[in-house]
Formats: sequence, C-alpha cells, structure tokens
Amino acid sequence: MSETGSTTSETTDATDTTTRPGRRRGRDDGKFGRYGGQYVPEALMPAIEELTDAYERYVLNNEDGFMDEFRERLADFGGRPTPLQRADRLSERYGRDIYLKREDLLHGGAHKLNNALGQVLLAKYMGKERIVAETGAGQHGTATAMAAAHLDMPCEIYMGERDINRQRPNVFRMKLNGSEVTPVTAGRGTLKEAISETMRDWATTVENTHYVIGSIVGPHPFPVMVRDFHAVISEETRRQIREQTGGLPTDVVACAGGGSNTMGAFTAFVDDESVALHAIEAGGSTLEVDEEAGVAPNSASLFTGDEGVLHGARTKLLQDSDGQIMESHSVSSGLDYAGVGPELAYLVDEGRVTPVAVDDDAALEGFHRLSNTEGIIPALETAHAFGYLEDHTESLGDRVVVNVSGRGDKDLDAAIEETDKRDLDNAPDMSMFTEGI
Repeated sequence: MSETGSTTSETTDATDTTTRPGRRRGRDDGKFGRYGGQYVPEALMPAIEELTDAYERYVLNNEDGFMDEFRERLADFGGRPTPLQRADRLSERYGRDIYLKREDLLHGGAHKLNNALGQVLLAKYMGKERIVAETGAGQHGTATAMAAAHLDMPCEIYMGERDINRQRPNVFRMKLNGSEVTPVTAGRGTLKEAISETMRDWATTVENTHYVIGSIVGPHPFPVMVRDFHAVISEETRRQIREQTGGLPTDVVACAGGGSNTMGAFTAFVDDESVALHAIEAGGSTLEVDEEAGVAPNSASLFTGDEGVLHGARTKLLQDSDGQIMESHSVSSGLDYAGVGPELAYLVDEGRVTPVAVDDDAALEGFHRLSNTEGIIPALETAHAFGYLEDHTESLGDRVVVNVSGRGDKDLDAAIEETDKRDLDNAPDMSMFTEGI
C-alpha cells in the first residue's frame, strides 16, 4: 500500500535511507547507467584517486569520526535542521497542501553550505592546505568562503566576470570571509568558464589544494560525494513530512542547474515510487536553439540536451551537431550552466525524474508570488520552481514539497532590472529604482 496519505507510521526509521539502492547508486564506480565516469587528464588521476580514497574512508565509513564532526558542525555552525513549513496562502491558492523546505534559512542563505562545509572539512582530514572553488550565483562561493574561514583554510574563488557584475553582494561576502575572488574573462564569463578555470588551478596545485566543486558534476567521486553531503535535505524532509502529516509527499519539486539542490531534495525519496520528482530547469527566453551561432537561449540540458562529456563526466549537455558546448542563458546565474549532473541525467532517462523547463518570465512571476503571498523572497534559481507551480498545479498531487534552495537578497538588483523590462501581473512598480530615485 502506498505511504502517500497514510496516517500510520513505518516500522523502520523514516530517516534511515543510507542503505537504500537510490542512496548507494554510483558509489562503487561513479557510473549512472552510461553517464558519469572520470574523463580527466592523466595528471589529475592521482588527485582523483586520493579523493576517492578519502571519500570512502571518511564519508562512507566515518573514519576518525568524520561524519560525526560534520553533522555536529552542520547543526552548530549551519543551523540544521531547517524547517519544513506549510505555505498556507499558496495551499489555498492551489487547492492542495504546499510545503516549503526552508534551505534559505541555512547559514549563508542557501543549501550550498551542506556540501561546502563537508568538503572543506574533508580537505582538513586529508591534510590539504588550500581551497579553490568555482561559483556562478555566488552562493557556493559564499558558502565555501564561510566554511574555509570557519575551518581556518585559505581559499580562492573563481567567478565569471559576467556573474561578478550580476552578483556583487555575494562577491563582497566572499571577500569579507577572507577569500580571494578571481574574475574569469574567458568565453561568456559564467559558471562553465569558472569551473574550467578552477580545474586548471587544481591540476597544477593538487599536492596541497582541494577543489570544492559546487554541484553534482565533474569526475567521480564528486557527483556522489556532493549528493551525499546534500542528502540531509531530503532525509530531514522525509522525517518532517511524516511527523506533520503521517505520510510521504505526493510530489517533490526543486529547481535544477547542475543539480546539487535537486538531488539533495530527491535522494531520500528516489526509492519511493509513490513520490513524483520534478526537476525544474531554466527555460530562458525560448527553447529554440540557434546552432549556427552556438547559442542556446536557455539552460535546459535535461529537457533539450544531448549526451556528451563536460568537466570530467558523461552527461546531458547543450551542444551543437559538432559536439561544441553552446552558450547557455538564464535570468538566474546559478542555473546558467550548459550541463547537468550525471545522476540526474540517468534518473530522467529512467523515467524516475520529470524535467520541466520554466522560462524567465514565469520564474520572475514565481519570485514575486512567493514574496507577496508568503513573505519569503526566494533566489531566482528557486523562483523557477514556483513558476512551475503556477502553470502545472493540476498535474500535482495533494501534498507537494518545494525545496526553497536559497533566499533572494543576492538577486534584488537583477530582479528589479528584469522586472522593469516586463509587464508582470503580480509585480510591484519598480520604476523608482530603475530611474535612480
């Protein structure tokens, strides 16, 4: 019998998901069906092997009490667990129970600290002396800078020049936390280029440096390691929704760029076939692709991408017929990426996860709707999930969890600028800001 809607308890601990097949997937060889793997230069293989060994020892087997310390720091420094809140006004609007997993309330304002703290702590256990990381929207960079300061590690963050201009508050936060922020001017100056530049740094400094990758992308063991650090989101959600309602959700909804927030929200539910999983990608301005110009005016690689290799793993990518990576686009810096994590690509191919592309206009409407109905200003990444709710309510069940992956402080300038370009029904008048008053 399906657990959805049940008012009785399971006989087993609802949080004990660590031995379920969905949680173990990819750990042994980094493969998710035909996706994943280790497509890296020979010079990086010793570092990859060292990291794989450390992941297995410290994360999987809790050697030296690593996971105990990680969980303690997540609670004391990070503020876990984060709440699962029923959104009363949205529930009334959509005629079903809408619950919000409040990762925006984690220290730093986004889910990113789960992984950043885990990896910086792991680097300490490995004896590394320096941290490098990439960032798009600045949330992963901020989380890594905070974790590095907390654990007394020097840190350098690579960030695309375009994203620096879009996310100045987060650049300041990273510097306040003692990290160096290095602009990346190659290509379009976005997340893809920042990852490439960080990998180049790591390749030349592997003996004393750890690369804190920000999503479930890259060569094994990064995708499974990042997933495992973020799985706390869905483990908490699974316990909290059962405590509040007596059953599991009918649906879990999360925005998807590289996929860290998505798999964090999904992992504990992957083996629960009664729970539908919805990955909401950035549909940008259109799903039409200008292959001749090498431009995809969206970041919907799950929805429109093809199989290829990017940043050390085989996955779904936005690429032209010659296999060249196309320029992606999203109103949200954090979703502006031409690929996606290999596990998420696999789960979509298997039919376990449903990808949906939400365009910029709908995302901005979702941004304003959550703000003016529930008093929660979401990140523009998160706003895509709320844009999805408005247009796809009838396809959802009666108990829906939406992962609020981050807060929108960092996006206020971009939201003002983008809102002023559009005629949105639920947006306030922004002219006083755009006119410089």
